[in-house]
Amino acid sequence: MRKIILYIFLPLFLLISINHRSFAQRASVQATVQPAEIQIGEQALINLRVIAPKDQTIQFPVYQKEIIPGLEVLTMLPPDTVIENNVATMNFKYVVTSFDSTLYYIPNMPIFDGIDTIFSNSFGLKVTSPVLKDSTVAYLEKMNTGQTDSIDFQQLQLNDIKPLQKPPFVWTDYLWLLWIILGFILLLAIIALIIILVLRKKKKGYFFTPPVVLPPHVRAIQELDKLKAEKIWQQGREKEYYTKITDILRTYMFERYRMNAMEMTSGEILTEIRKKSDDESVYNNLVQILSVADMVKFAKHKPYADENDLSLMNAYFFVNQTREPDPLPDKKEIEKEITN
Repeated sequence: MRKIILYIFLPLFLLISINHRSFAQRASVQATVQPAEIQIGEQALINLRVIAPKDQTIQFPVYQKEIIPGLEVLTMLPPDTVIENNVATMNFKYVVTSFDSTLYYIPNMPIFDGIDTIFSNSFGLKVTSPVLKDSTVAYLEKMNTGQTDSIDFQQLQLNDIKPLQKPPFVWTDYLWLLWIILGFILLLAIIALIIILVLRKKKKGYFFTPPVVLPPHVRAIQELDKLKAEKIWQQGREKEYYTKITDILRTYMFERYRMNAMEMTSGEILTEIRKKSDDESVYNNLVQILSVADMVKFAKHKPYADENDLSLMNAYFFVNQTREPDPLPDKKEIEKEITN
């Protein structure tokens, strides 16, 4: 008995399963139109939505001119597809219009899913004529009955094409012109600056005024004056006082004689100065300064007030005795002064 039931119902179950699988893989299609009512010459959008497995190829209908007589296809938009859970939702849109006032009935729109042709639902599109004024309708009636053979466009409410209108002035639309003017002014300023610099170079030998470089002895005297005004040794800071004196003199000797005094010992400096100057007082003044400075910095010597004042005074003497001689005045300047 069980075998008989199995032989009877097994093919039935297989048939139901096959039909269910075939139905599950079958695409569905729905057509909608927006808006459902338009006036003559206006446009409507027909959307053909297809839901199918993502791997299934769908062929949409292509209309060369009309879907049905009187309903013209202006353009067909490219389809957009959304895939979710292996199911693809495709939308294909047709832009349509009509120039006849009537109710268009579209029975269906077909698609092909690779196996069979599937038809959409039916839908309608109502096309209406524009509402005319009573005066226009009355004038048309006169024309139809032959009461007038002229055409009065004013009574027909048919206006001529309006002339082109200028847009309102918005100053922000002309910012590009302002930038062009500013750029042109900047370019002129750069050109003028270049001309001025070239003329200055031709006349004075340089583009920009070089900074005034004071002679080494002037800068050294200024630094000594500054040290004197600080009164460092009076505050018990003798080591700092002598360090600054020797640094000022070492910098001066480097700039004056191009000797590397900053890296030399006191003995090496005295040897080089003996070669540079024959004046014995120059050598003796420098000996006094360096010997006291070495004792203060390395032997913690506490100099007397007279020694501190003498060291600063000898530094002034050393700079003034070894300074570069003043340049001779130019002959042209002398002649100019004599003339004046």
